[in-house]
Amino acid sequence: MSPDANSDLAAFGANALCAGMSAADIAAVHALAECVSFVKGARIVRQGEASRGAWLLRVGTAEARVTLSAGGEQTVAVIPANGYFGETALLDRGQCNANVVATENVDGWFLERDAFRALAASRNPAALALQRTLTATLAARVSALNAALFAQPAPEDRPPRAGTESGIANIRIETGAAFAWRGFLHRLAFFEGFSENEIDAVVADRRPVTVRRGDALFSAGEPASACYLVMRGAVEVLSRSPTRERRVALLGPGTLVGYLSVLAGKPHGADAVAREATTLLEVPAPVFHALNRDASGPAVKVQHAIQRALLQSLARSNSQLSRLVTQARLDAALKAQSVAV
Repeated sequence: MSPDANSDLAAFGANALCAGMSAADIAAVHALAECVSFVKGARIVRQGEASRGAWLLRVGTAEARVTLSAGGEQTVAVIPANGYFGETALLDRGQCNANVVATENVDGWFLERDAFRALAASRNPAALALQRTLTATLAARVSALNAALFAQPAPEDRPPRAGTESGIANIRIETGAAFAWRGFLHRLAFFEGFSENEIDAVVADRRPVTVRRGDALFSAGEPASACYLVMRGAVEVLSRSPTRERRVALLGPGTLVGYLSVLAGKPHGADAVAREATTLLEVPAPVFHALNRDASGPAVKVQHAIQRALLQSLARSNSQLSRLVTQARLDAALKAQSVAV
């Protein structure tokens, strides 16, 4: 490898996207990357266009700006040197959620999705390592976005209700199955693309649990000792403060509950309350982490299902935040007009 190539590889490895990856894994991903440059003011990607891959900055900075429905743009992120954006395109096809503009002359790399997905399809350790990094990054981003969402006043806010009973001790263990739950799993969106044998490998030794209507599966501040897959019923996720509460999600069959906190290794940040009598599959945190690290076929499919859930949460939260910011601007404009009159 030439000195210039060595220097480029070293710079690539210093990018935040490669944090925690081995030298061999970094080299394998670097081999797929294309060098790119943009002058100050250039639009690197446009909001609404089809996403194609991830962009890694070596030098220079850029801004992500969202076009608001009421007009104008809002800067939602600053991408520094050694930062990156567009990484969700490596996991799934979709649209760019923001305009990204170079605020300085930028040099870096472009990692095209199809080339990366081909590497991942072969269960290449480098691709799987990067996917785990992306999963952790997405989880942190969704958590931060949810916190930003709750900081914005919303019409759906309501006074906090009296506390609910909570904790695993309050969950009645399903001793006699109320329905043939194992044969039901292939119908759930989470297991889309799984064979029956792969589903059996994932749920081996797992137990179904039942929560009564109105009971809490867990509460904010409790250790995230497990996450849960909803099999029947629905779970309401509530963010609370001393003065208000808001329903941030209603999760039905085929969705995971509590997995963000398990991924982060942090206490739960919200309450999860059964909307009706609900049956779930319990996945203890150690089992969840093992599935997220393993390179077996069933485990990799679980990782893809987790990534799909994260991308759906990210899209939903981005849409909600855009709505609330636009509403806040409209309210401020109307208030200003009223004062002027």
